[in-house]
Amino acid sequence: MKNKNINLLGWILFIISAIGFTISSVGSFWSMFGSLFFLVACFVFLIPFFKKEKNEK
Repeated sequence: MKNKNINLLGWILFIISAIGFTISSVGSFWSMFGSLFFLVACFVFLIPFFKKEKNEK
């Protein structure tokens, strides 16, 4: 398995975990805030993963 695929799998697992934490924190403002913040951070870290570089072949 290529490193890129392993990294993508890891981020998908982080996103699933963040969604689970968000669902479990319904009703608690600070837990929900932290869970959503973590979910957004996971998506931000994925931006460079899908962004194409000009010198990449």
